[in-house]
Amino acid sequence: MATTVMAGAVEGVDGVEVQVEVDLVRRLPRVTVVGLPASAVKESTERVRSAILASGLDFPKQRVTINLAPADVRKDGTAFDLPIALGVLAAAGVVPEDSLLGVMAVGELSLTGALRDVPGALPLALLARQRGVRALILPETCAGQGAVVPGLNVLSATNLSEVVDWLNGKDTLKKASFVAAPLPAHAGDLADVRGQALARRALEIAAAGGHNLLLIGAPGSGKTMLASRLPGLLPPMTFEEAIETTRVHSVAGLLPEKVGILEQRPFRSPHHSISPAGLLGGASLRPGELSLAHHGVLFLDELPEFSRGTLEQLRSPLERREVVIARSAGAVTLPASCMLVAAANPCECGFWGHPNKPCRCGDSALKRYRQRLSGPLLDRIDLCVRVDPVESEELFCDRRRESSAQVRTRVISARRAQTERYKALPIFNNAMLDGPACREAAQATPAGLRLLRDSMERLSLSARACDRVLKVARTIADLDGVARVDVEHVAEAAAFRAQDSVDAQAGL
Repeated sequence: MATTVMAGAVEGVDGVEVQVEVDLVRRLPRVTVVGLPASAVKESTERVRSAILASGLDFPKQRVTINLAPADVRKDGTAFDLPIALGVLAAAGVVPEDSLLGVMAVGELSLTGALRDVPGALPLALLARQRGVRALILPETCAGQGAVVPGLNVLSATNLSEVVDWLNGKDTLKKASFVAAPLPAHAGDLADVRGQALARRALEIAAAGGHNLLLIGAPGSGKTMLASRLPGLLPPMTFEEAIETTRVHSVAGLLPEKVGILEQRPFRSPHHSISPAGLLGGASLRPGELSLAHHGVLFLDELPEFSRGTLEQLRSPLERREVVIARSAGAVTLPASCMLVAAANPCECGFWGHPNKPCRCGDSALKRYRQRLSGPLLDRIDLCVRVDPVESEELFCDRRRESSAQVRTRVISARRAQTERYKALPIFNNAMLDGPACREAAQATPAGLRLLRDSMERLSLSARACDRVLKVARTIADLDGVARVDVEHVAEAAAFRAQDSVDAQAGL
């Protein structure tokens, strides 16, 4: 009769239950793994054999058949090593089968029997709680991820022998605990930024409403410095947001050892040579940079230098706030609710519109530069800001400027108003509003609506762009602490939108 051990696989960022069935038959010794295993799972038999022998136990000298059910789901990764080993030992009578009831085991085995870290421990822990297991066994190095899940009994182990002794009632396993990821030593303060009053205001609005932002300016004008200060303005993550963010990083295997949860919003800044698979997720159905920035910031520096094909694939995910990847291995949906912050030069030489340095680009060069970014992509950006070079008087001025903490206080207050407003909806900030919900939430005055209509005609805005102006106006009103969107809020929001229409910002 086959012995069954509960295990789990990861699809996208979700855990999927897998039953490891082990059967021993009195025939010539041989180990067979069935159930659509990938190469890493097929190789597990040799690791399991060596780990069992190194732990001072006997590997059965019989035919061993291992089935991973359901058989139509592809199994990948090394997390099946521990449940396969326990199934073999239970089938051989080394551990009682009853002791495995309600136990879920996950872990990679070394040839010495030591347990190693595996990616996706947090999604598997969420699955274990959903299935109501009595205990989840994880390697000590990633057990902290499982300990984050409330109401789940997570036990950590360092090797196979410890797990076998616990199942036989000879010893106990340590209950797992978690630590939060350490905060960066120096995230940068907005007080370090000289001048750039308009860009600072745009950062505050973007942080308060979760809006996408484009910074356009000459080299050295401070675009990257401004973008790097944005995480310091964002409100702290809620526990639910932290779980969702940590889950993505857990699947990607990016969590530091023994860290259970991320408390800092992610700030991802991929190089412009990144491929579409690296940005959105590849054939392995693992998260890309867009998903790794979930509930945080995706910063694309030198935006026109990214390949056009890569950027065009951002259009749908930015709108839907999720990435759907369909491959021959299957289809998964990855979360991608993040702020897009991009920086770009106004032209190839970078000095179009510079007060002191002439632009060396001809009309043809400007046209080529303009064609690198499509109108539909730019239409999905809420705020566009021209970042001019800082004057020397401002650069060396000792005047005290607002710190990130001061601005963050206003941002948190605006986000709190949004949380209260959307408490009955699956919406966390103004940027997530769709058309009808946006108009309802704005509660715009008649004068504000008239100005919005005039702005749409004067700036030739699309319906999507018009809704985005209204979203930004709603955020500005939240920063002012007022319930209704009025003329001044629409005027400021439209002014940020108008900046991408002035000669297309010299090519953008």
